[in-house]
Amino acid sequence: MIERFMKNELTRKRWRRFKKRKLAMASCIAVLVMIVTTFLAPMLANSKPIYLNYKGNSYFPVFKIYNPVDFGITDTLVIDYRGMELSSDDTVIWPIIKWDPFESNMEVESYPSPPTATNIMGTDDRGRDVFTRIVYGFKWSILYAIFVWSITTVFGIIMGGIMGYFGGKVDFFGMRFVEILSTVPQFFLLIILISIFTPSLTMLIVISSVFSWIPISYYVRGEFLKNRNREFVEAAKAMGASTTKIITKHILPNSLTPVITFAPFAITANIVGLASLDFLGFGLEIPTPSWGELLSQAQKNFTIAWWLAVFPSLSLFFTLTFMNLIGEGVRDAMDPKMV
Repeated sequence: MIERFMKNELTRKRWRRFKKRKLAMASCIAVLVMIVTTFLAPMLANSKPIYLNYKGNSYFPVFKIYNPVDFGITDTLVIDYRGMELSSDDTVIWPIIKWDPFESNMEVESYPSPPTATNIMGTDDRGRDVFTRIVYGFKWSILYAIFVWSITTVFGIIMGGIMGYFGGKVDFFGMRFVEILSTVPQFFLLIILISIFTPSLTMLIVISSVFSWIPISYYVRGEFLKNRNREFVEAAKAMGASTTKIITKHILPNSLTPVITFAPFAITANIVGLASLDFLGFGLEIPTPSWGELLSQAQKNFTIAWWLAVFPSLSLFFTLTFMNLIGEGVRDAMDPKMV
Protein backbone atom coordinates (compact mmCIF):
# COMPACT_ATOMS: atom_id res chain seq x y z
CA MET A 1 0.00 0.00 0.00
CA ILE A 2 2.80 2.40 0.94
CA GLU A 3 4.74 1.50 -2.20
CA ARG A 4 1.67 2.15 -4.35
CA PHE A 5 1.10 5.50 -2.62
CA MET A 6 4.72 6.52 -3.21
CA LYS A 7 4.43 5.66 -6.89
CA ASN A 8 1.25 7.69 -7.18
CA GLU A 9 2.87 10.56 -5.30
CA LEU A 10 5.89 10.41 -7.63
CA THR A 11 3.56 10.47 -10.64
CA ARG A 12 1.76 13.51 -9.24
CA LYS A 13 5.06 15.30 -8.68
CA ARG A 14 6.12 14.62 -12.25
CA TRP A 15 2.76 15.84 -13.55
CA ARG A 16 3.09 19.04 -11.54
CA ARG A 17 6.59 19.60 -12.90
CA PHE A 18 5.30 19.05 -16.43
CA LYS A 19 2.41 21.50 -15.96
CA LYS A 20 4.87 24.19 -14.91
CA ARG A 21 6.30 24.10 -18.43
CA LYS A 22 3.76 26.36 -20.12
CA LEU A 23 5.12 25.79 -23.61
CA ALA A 24 4.94 22.02 -23.14
CA MET A 25 1.32 22.24 -21.95
CA ALA A 26 0.39 24.55 -24.83
CA SER A 27 2.09 22.16 -27.26
CA CYS A 28 0.10 19.24 -25.81
CA ILE A 29 -3.13 21.11 -26.41
CA ALA A 30 -2.05 22.05 -29.94
CA VAL A 31 -1.15 18.44 -30.84
CA LEU A 32 -4.41 17.15 -29.39
CA VAL A 33 -6.35 19.72 -31.45
CA MET A 34 -4.44 18.61 -34.56
CA ILE A 35 -5.17 14.95 -33.87
CA VAL A 36 -8.88 15.58 -33.29
CA THR A 37 -9.03 17.75 -36.42
CA THR A 38 -7.39 15.18 -38.69
CA PHE A 39 -9.62 12.34 -37.48
CA LEU A 40 -12.70 14.53 -37.91
CA ALA A 41 -11.44 15.70 -41.31
CA PRO A 42 -14.31 14.09 -43.29
CA MET A 43 -16.71 16.33 -41.38
CA LEU A 44 -14.55 19.43 -41.87
CA ALA A 45 -13.36 19.07 -45.46
CA ASN A 46 -15.40 17.07 -47.93
CA SER A 47 -17.21 17.35 -51.25
CA LYS A 48 -20.23 15.62 -49.69
CA PRO A 49 -22.72 17.27 -47.33
CA ILE A 50 -22.76 16.35 -43.68
CA TYR A 51 -26.55 16.35 -43.77
CA LEU A 52 -29.01 16.50 -46.64
CA ASN A 53 -32.79 16.64 -46.42
CA TYR A 54 -34.00 15.89 -49.94
CA LYS A 55 -37.69 15.60 -50.80
CA GLY A 56 -38.57 14.86 -47.18
CA ASN A 57 -35.89 12.20 -46.66
CA SER A 58 -32.75 12.62 -44.56
CA TYR A 59 -29.33 11.59 -45.82
CA PHE A 60 -25.82 11.67 -44.32
CA PRO A 61 -23.50 11.46 -47.35
CA VAL A 62 -20.29 11.96 -45.32
CA PHE A 63 -20.99 8.81 -43.33
CA LYS A 64 -22.77 6.65 -45.90
CA ILE A 65 -22.50 5.98 -49.62
CA TYR A 66 -25.83 6.32 -51.42
CA ASN A 67 -26.96 5.00 -54.78
CA PRO A 68 -27.68 7.74 -57.35
CA VAL A 69 -31.07 6.12 -57.87
CA ASP A 70 -32.01 7.23 -54.35
CA PHE A 71 -31.99 10.80 -55.68
CA GLY A 72 -33.61 9.99 -59.00
CA ILE A 73 -30.29 10.09 -60.89
CA THR A 74 -30.01 7.43 -63.60
CA ASP A 75 -27.40 8.78 -66.03
CA THR A 76 -24.29 8.52 -63.79
CA LEU A 77 -22.77 6.31 -61.12
CA VAL A 78 -21.28 9.21 -59.14
CA ILE A 79 -23.42 11.72 -57.29
CA ASP A 80 -22.48 15.36 -57.77
CA TYR A 81 -23.95 16.80 -54.59
CA ARG A 82 -22.93 20.33 -55.54
CA GLY A 83 -24.82 20.09 -58.81
CA MET A 84 -28.02 18.71 -57.31
CA GLU A 85 -31.07 20.88 -57.80
CA LEU A 86 -32.54 21.60 -54.38
CA SER A 87 -35.91 23.17 -53.72
CA SER A 88 -36.68 25.66 -50.99
CA ASP A 89 -37.98 22.80 -48.85
CA ASP A 90 -34.68 20.92 -49.01
CA THR A 91 -31.90 21.44 -46.46
CA VAL A 92 -28.18 20.89 -46.82
CA ILE A 93 -25.33 21.31 -44.32
CA TRP A 94 -21.88 21.45 -45.87
CA PRO A 95 -18.45 20.99 -44.25
CA ILE A 96 -16.37 24.11 -43.71
CA ILE A 97 -14.18 23.19 -46.70
CA LYS A 98 -16.10 21.82 -49.68
CA TRP A 99 -13.25 19.71 -51.05
CA ASP A 100 -12.19 16.15 -50.43
CA PRO A 101 -8.49 15.22 -50.69
CA PHE A 102 -8.87 13.44 -54.05
CA GLU A 103 -11.06 15.94 -55.91
CA SER A 104 -9.66 18.31 -58.54
CA ASN A 105 -10.90 21.85 -58.93
CA MET A 106 -12.04 21.91 -62.55
CA GLU A 107 -12.72 25.67 -62.50
CA VAL A 108 -9.08 26.81 -62.43
CA GLU A 109 -7.18 27.29 -65.68
CA SER A 110 -4.01 25.37 -64.82
CA TYR A 111 -2.47 23.22 -62.09
CA PRO A 112 -0.98 23.90 -59.62
CA SER A 113 -2.98 27.05 -58.92
CA PRO A 114 -2.18 29.71 -56.29
CA PRO A 115 -4.21 30.33 -53.10
CA THR A 116 -7.67 31.81 -53.63
CA ALA A 117 -10.84 32.18 -51.62
CA THR A 118 -11.92 28.80 -53.01
CA ASN A 119 -8.63 27.02 -52.31
CA ILE A 120 -7.12 28.91 -49.39
CA MET A 121 -3.72 27.18 -49.72
CA GLY A 122 -3.87 26.67 -53.46
CA THR A 123 -4.01 23.40 -55.37
CA ASP A 124 -1.40 20.78 -56.19
CA ASP A 125 -0.31 19.59 -59.63
CA ARG A 126 -3.58 17.67 -60.04
CA GLY A 127 -5.85 20.48 -58.88
CA ARG A 128 -6.51 19.00 -55.42
CA ASP A 129 -6.97 21.35 -52.48
CA VAL A 130 -3.66 21.65 -50.56
CA PHE A 131 -5.28 22.57 -47.23
CA THR A 132 -7.52 19.52 -47.38
CA ARG A 133 -4.60 17.22 -48.18
CA ILE A 134 -2.58 18.69 -45.31
CA VAL A 135 -5.41 18.10 -42.85
CA TYR A 136 -6.02 14.54 -44.06
CA GLY A 137 -2.30 13.80 -44.38
CA PHE A 138 -1.56 14.36 -40.69
CA LYS A 139 -3.68 11.33 -39.81
CA TRP A 140 -1.34 8.99 -41.66
CA SER A 141 1.73 10.69 -40.21
CA ILE A 142 0.59 10.39 -36.60
CA LEU A 143 -0.73 6.84 -37.05
CA TYR A 144 2.55 5.73 -38.60
CA ALA A 145 4.60 7.49 -35.91
CA ILE A 146 2.64 6.13 -32.95
CA PHE A 147 2.42 2.55 -34.23
CA VAL A 148 6.12 2.38 -35.10
CA TRP A 149 6.97 3.85 -31.69
CA SER A 150 4.68 1.37 -29.91
CA ILE A 151 6.06 -1.70 -31.70
CA THR A 152 9.69 -0.67 -31.35
CA THR A 153 9.22 0.27 -27.69
CA VAL A 154 7.72 -3.11 -26.80
CA PHE A 155 10.36 -5.05 -28.73
CA GLY A 156 13.18 -2.85 -27.45
CA ILE A 157 12.04 -3.32 -23.85
CA ILE A 158 11.88 -7.09 -24.32
CA MET A 159 15.33 -7.35 -25.90
CA GLY A 160 16.99 -4.86 -23.57
CA GLY A 161 15.30 -6.33 -20.51
CA ILE A 162 16.42 -9.89 -21.31
CA MET A 163 20.03 -8.80 -21.87
CA GLY A 164 20.14 -6.57 -18.83
CA TYR A 165 18.47 -8.95 -16.39
CA PHE A 166 20.24 -12.20 -17.23
CA GLY A 167 23.62 -10.67 -18.11
CA GLY A 168 26.55 -13.03 -18.73
CA LYS A 169 26.50 -14.89 -22.04
CA VAL A 170 22.96 -13.77 -22.80
CA ASP A 171 24.05 -10.15 -22.56
CA PHE A 172 27.32 -10.77 -24.41
CA PHE A 173 25.83 -12.51 -27.46
CA GLY A 174 22.75 -10.30 -27.38
CA MET A 175 24.84 -7.13 -27.55
CA ARG A 176 26.97 -8.54 -30.36
CA PHE A 177 23.76 -9.22 -32.31
CA VAL A 178 22.48 -5.68 -31.64
CA GLU A 179 25.84 -4.16 -32.61
CA ILE A 180 25.81 -6.02 -35.91
CA LEU A 181 22.31 -4.77 -36.69
CA SER A 182 23.26 -1.21 -35.71
CA THR A 183 25.97 -1.15 -38.40
CA VAL A 184 23.44 -1.81 -41.18
CA PRO A 185 22.58 1.32 -43.25
CA GLN A 186 19.01 1.24 -42.05
CA PHE A 187 17.45 3.96 -44.19
CA PHE A 188 18.82 2.54 -47.45
CA LEU A 189 17.79 -0.99 -46.49
CA LEU A 190 14.35 0.39 -45.63
CA ILE A 191 14.05 1.90 -49.10
CA ILE A 192 15.12 -1.38 -50.71
CA LEU A 193 12.57 -3.40 -48.74
CA ILE A 194 9.79 -0.93 -49.49
CA SER A 195 10.63 -0.98 -53.19
CA ILE A 196 10.22 -4.78 -53.18
CA PHE A 197 6.82 -4.85 -51.46
CA THR A 198 3.68 -2.95 -52.33
CA PRO A 199 3.71 0.15 -50.10
CA SER A 200 0.90 0.47 -47.57
CA LEU A 201 0.62 1.94 -44.10
CA THR A 202 0.81 -1.51 -42.48
CA MET A 203 3.81 -2.56 -44.56
CA LEU A 204 5.62 0.71 -43.84
CA ILE A 205 5.03 0.28 -40.10
CA VAL A 206 6.30 -3.30 -40.11
CA ILE A 207 9.41 -2.57 -42.18
CA SER A 208 10.22 0.62 -40.27
CA SER A 209 10.02 -1.25 -36.97
CA VAL A 210 12.66 -3.81 -37.98
CA PHE A 211 15.61 -1.72 -36.75
CA SER A 212 14.05 1.16 -34.80
CA TRP A 213 13.98 -0.82 -31.53
CA ILE A 214 17.79 -0.85 -31.23
CA PRO A 215 18.28 2.52 -29.44
CA ILE A 216 15.52 1.71 -26.93
CA SER A 217 17.12 -1.64 -26.12
CA TYR A 218 20.35 0.14 -25.15
CA TYR A 219 18.62 2.32 -22.55
CA VAL A 220 16.46 -0.49 -21.15
CA ARG A 221 19.47 -2.80 -20.90
CA GLY A 222 21.36 -0.17 -18.92
CA GLU A 223 18.43 0.36 -16.55
CA PHE A 224 17.99 -3.37 -15.99
CA LEU A 225 21.70 -3.81 -15.30
CA LYS A 226 21.47 -1.06 -12.71
CA ASN A 227 18.23 -2.19 -11.06
CA ARG A 228 18.65 -5.97 -11.03
CA ASN A 229 20.89 -5.83 -7.92
CA ARG A 230 18.83 -3.25 -6.02
CA GLU A 231 17.51 -4.05 -2.54
CA PHE A 232 13.86 -4.40 -3.57
CA VAL A 233 14.83 -6.97 -6.22
CA GLU A 234 16.87 -8.99 -3.73
CA ALA A 235 13.96 -8.87 -1.31
CA ALA A 236 11.58 -10.14 -4.00
CA LYS A 237 13.95 -13.00 -4.80
CA ALA A 238 14.23 -13.88 -1.09
CA MET A 239 10.42 -14.05 -0.88
CA GLY A 240 10.36 -16.58 -3.74
CA ALA A 241 9.00 -14.32 -6.47
CA SER A 242 9.26 -15.75 -9.97
CA THR A 243 11.56 -14.27 -12.59
CA THR A 244 8.59 -13.02 -14.60
CA LYS A 245 7.12 -11.23 -11.59
CA ILE A 246 10.47 -9.72 -10.62
CA ILE A 247 10.93 -8.34 -14.13
CA THR A 248 7.39 -7.09 -14.71
CA LYS A 249 6.45 -5.93 -11.20
CA HIS A 250 9.72 -4.63 -9.79
CA ILE A 251 12.43 -3.92 -12.36
CA LEU A 252 10.44 -2.82 -15.41
CA PRO A 253 8.39 -0.05 -13.71
CA ASN A 254 11.64 1.40 -12.36
CA SER A 255 13.37 1.23 -15.73
CA LEU A 256 10.91 3.14 -17.93
CA THR A 257 12.20 6.66 -17.30
CA PRO A 258 14.38 6.84 -20.45
CA VAL A 259 11.66 5.18 -22.53
CA ILE A 260 9.07 7.76 -21.46
CA THR A 261 11.53 10.63 -21.76
CA PHE A 262 12.49 9.85 -25.34
CA ALA A 263 8.98 8.92 -26.53
CA PRO A 264 8.04 12.37 -27.93
CA PHE A 265 11.39 12.64 -29.72
CA ALA A 266 10.96 9.13 -31.17
CA ILE A 267 7.49 10.01 -32.46
CA THR A 268 8.92 13.18 -33.98
CA ALA A 269 11.62 11.18 -35.76
CA ASN A 270 8.98 8.80 -37.14
CA ILE A 271 6.94 11.71 -38.54
CA VAL A 272 10.05 13.00 -40.29
CA GLY A 273 10.83 9.47 -41.48
CA LEU A 274 7.48 9.03 -43.20
CA ALA A 275 7.70 12.49 -44.76
CA SER A 276 11.16 11.59 -46.10
CA LEU A 277 9.93 8.32 -47.59
CA ASP A 278 6.94 10.05 -49.19
CA PHE A 279 9.21 12.78 -50.55
CA LEU A 280 11.43 10.16 -52.20
CA GLY A 281 8.42 8.25 -53.55
CA PHE A 282 8.82 5.18 -51.32
CA GLY A 283 6.08 6.02 -48.83
CA LEU A 284 2.31 5.82 -48.88
CA GLU A 285 0.67 4.73 -52.09
CA ILE A 286 -0.49 7.52 -54.39
CA PRO A 287 -2.97 9.30 -54.16
CA THR A 288 -2.96 9.01 -50.33
CA PRO A 289 -2.67 12.53 -48.82
CA SER A 290 0.87 13.05 -47.55
CA TRP A 291 3.00 15.99 -46.48
CA GLY A 292 6.09 14.44 -48.04
CA GLU A 293 4.29 13.97 -51.36
CA LEU A 294 3.31 17.66 -51.37
CA LEU A 295 6.93 18.62 -50.72
CA SER A 296 7.96 16.36 -53.59
CA GLN A 297 5.57 18.28 -55.84
CA ALA A 298 7.07 21.53 -54.55
CA GLN A 299 10.53 20.34 -55.56
CA LYS A 300 9.28 19.62 -59.07
CA ASN A 301 7.42 22.95 -59.35
CA PHE A 302 9.60 25.19 -57.18
CA THR A 303 9.67 28.06 -59.72
CA ILE A 304 5.89 28.35 -60.13
CA ALA A 305 4.24 26.95 -56.97
CA TRP A 306 5.73 28.42 -53.78
CA TRP A 307 2.63 27.43 -51.81
CA LEU A 308 3.39 23.73 -52.27
CA ALA A 309 6.62 24.26 -50.34
CA VAL A 310 5.52 26.83 -47.76
CA PHE A 311 2.34 25.33 -46.31
CA PRO A 312 3.44 21.67 -45.95
CA SER A 313 6.80 22.88 -44.59
CA LEU A 314 5.08 25.08 -42.01
CA SER A 315 2.82 22.18 -41.02
CA LEU A 316 5.83 19.94 -40.55
CA PHE A 317 7.77 22.66 -38.72
CA PHE A 318 5.04 23.42 -36.20
CA THR A 319 4.28 19.75 -35.60
CA LEU A 320 7.92 18.94 -34.91
CA THR A 321 8.27 22.04 -32.73
CA PHE A 322 5.25 21.07 -30.64
CA MET A 323 6.50 17.51 -30.22
CA ASN A 324 9.99 18.65 -29.23
CA LEU A 325 8.55 21.07 -26.66
CA ILE A 326 6.48 18.22 -25.24
CA GLY A 327 9.62 16.09 -25.14
CA GLU A 328 11.52 18.78 -23.24
CA GLY A 329 8.64 19.05 -20.78
CA VAL A 330 8.61 15.28 -20.23
CA ARG A 331 12.37 15.24 -19.82
CA ASP A 332 12.23 17.93 -17.14
CA ALA A 333 9.31 16.22 -15.42
CA MET A 334 11.19 12.93 -15.22
CA ASP A 335 14.36 14.60 -13.90
CA PRO A 336 14.41 14.31 -10.07
CA LYS A 337 16.80 17.28 -9.89
CA MET A 338 14.22 19.64 -11.38
CA VAL A 339 12.10 21.61 -8.90
